Amino acid sequence: MNIKSYSLQELENLAEKIRKRILEVVSAKGGHLSSTLGAVELIIGMHYVFDVEKDPFIFDVSHQAYAHKLLTDRWEKFDTLRQFGGISGYTKPSESKYDYFSAGHSSTSVSIAVGAAKAIKLKKEDRTPVVLIGDGAMSAGMVYEALNELGYLKLPVVIILNDNEMSIGKPIGAISKYLTRLKAGKFYQNFKEKFKKILEAAPEDLKYTAKKVEEFFSVNGIWFEEMGLEYIGPIDGHNLEEIIETLKIAKELKKPVVVHAKTIKGKGYKQAEGYYEHWHGVGPFDLKTGEPLKKSSLSATKVYAQKLLEIAKKDEKVVGVTAAMPSGTGMKELMQAFPHRFWDVGIAEQHAVTSMAPMAKEGFKPFVAIYSTFLQRGYDQIIHDVCLDNYPVRFAIDRAGIVGADGETHQGVFDIGYLRILPNITLFAPRDFETLKKAVEFAYNFDKGPSAFRYPRGAFVLPDRVFEASDFELGKGEILVQNDEIMLIAYGNGVGKAYKVHKELEKRGIKTGILDLRFVKPFDKELLRSLKAKKWYVISDNAKEGGIAEMLDSFANEENLNVKIESFEYPDKFIPHGSVDEVERFLGVDYLSIAEKIADENSV
Repeated sequence: MNIKSYSLQELENLAEKIRKRILEVVSAKGGHLSSTLGAVELIIGMHYVFDVEKDPFIFDVSHQAYAHKLLTDRWEKFDTLRQFGGISGYTKPSESKYDYFSAGHSSTSVSIAVGAAKAIKLKKEDRTPVVLIGDGAMSAGMVYEALNELGYLKLPVVIILNDNEMSIGKPIGAISKYLTRLKAGKFYQNFKEKFKKILEAAPEDLKYTAKKVEEFFSVNGIWFEEMGLEYIGPIDGHNLEEIIETLKIAKELKKPVVVHAKTIKGKGYKQAEGYYEHWHGVGPFDLKTGEPLKKSSLSATKVYAQKLLEIAKKDEKVVGVTAAMPSGTGMKELMQAFPHRFWDVGIAEQHAVTSMAPMAKEGFKPFVAIYSTFLQRGYDQIIHDVCLDNYPVRFAIDRAGIVGADGETHQGVFDIGYLRILPNITLFAPRDFETLKKAVEFAYNFDKGPSAFRYPRGAFVLPDRVFEASDFELGKGEILVQNDEIMLIAYGNGVGKAYKVHKELEKRGIKTGILDLRFVKPFDKELLRSLKAKKWYVISDNAKEGGIAEMLDSFANEENLNVKIESFEYPDKFIPHGSVDEVERFLGVDYLSIAEKIADENSV
């Protein structure tokens, strides 16, 4: 959509139209809401001032990029948002040439912009990377690493800081607004350049006073300017005239510029305006009332949080941390109950992991609650700061397996592969809500080294009490259904799928056993040696590469076991968005597809 010829009134009308479209679709299908509603005018301003055909448009996390999608040939497709086979909820170059980079994890945007700016300079092209980053993303160290280099290189990059919660330097009254307008104008920018030259030539005894005068004009941007970046703002992030005027100036400067914009999260939908965490990502809801269409049910996250809270009430040595997801990981209740023992460190997974290692060293029992996909960001810290010296840090890995509509950037399928290879760590998984409680108890009592247990988003596949919940015993598996010919070897939430396969095959007259591994490090070699079944079918919600079947195949070769091992883990590809059932059918590892394949191989 080419909006460069639009009048200001037409742009404002477009903003209303975009908000309406976002609300219609997200209320029906679910998605990210408050952050994207708050960024509508900023994105319109980006498209008006810059050239999306050639300038890299870089959206941090891209929760806020729905308006960008609507402005780039996806208006009609927008009602397929986050649906299987539809458009992604994040920027995705394979979906559109206007999406410069895939984004689903926070705080990568400035680094991407620096890399793009270096390439543009080497190619001698006239293009300007423009970044839209939220204030929450500024809690991650990667942003500062990138800003540090950008301030040194002085490459032309425009960074729009979307400040929708806490102001970096809160504007006060009419004077602040006047100074903001002054700083956004050409007079001030010219004045500042001349003032710097005067400052350089001034005698030493005048430099201090002169510097203070300059700081008066730059009070909100001192920090950025100390890093070598130009600063403009704060501006009203919903005033299109002000946004466009400011972005034009920022573009003309041909330097690294931070444009600080104040916005309202959830702008245009009263129920979501302001800081309401539950409006960040939503399921389908009633547009008139804001009430969810589907009532929330018991989830693995809730059960984990309730059990840990129960233990924390009894033992003051229990502490915990999460990285910017207190509600999503269930840590919010613990933080409220014990604010001095449970922390949210912001988008800083590396710091979260390392900070718990000395807690363990000092005799505490730390729990690190992080999504599988985000724990990847703290991988070196798990190796270097936790496993190397064998500190008993407990990792509660939420959102393990396919997470649904968030897609490739969020699927929690790699944690088994990337953790299983590490010395000293213990890995285990519950199969249902009751064994999740047992898993939390085992982790609490396990002080021999680092441990990690994984559990799915929402509910387990296996209903509670299909099998009796027994205590976890280090390295011990459990045969749930005995069979001397075919064994379904499952792990974690895969036990529920194995049970459904087992029941489906029963209908076809094929008997199978079910073995719950419970542990993959150390795993129960003695139990596996004792199996009479010569056909092992591995069922687990993790990547096949580096997964459980590979582990068992290596073990069988070492032991010279005469067994056939077949994996029904996820194939070696990034997994698209969609419901778990839809995606698993697409991959051919849903319970019906598995049952069909096993039946074909074992039919008389």
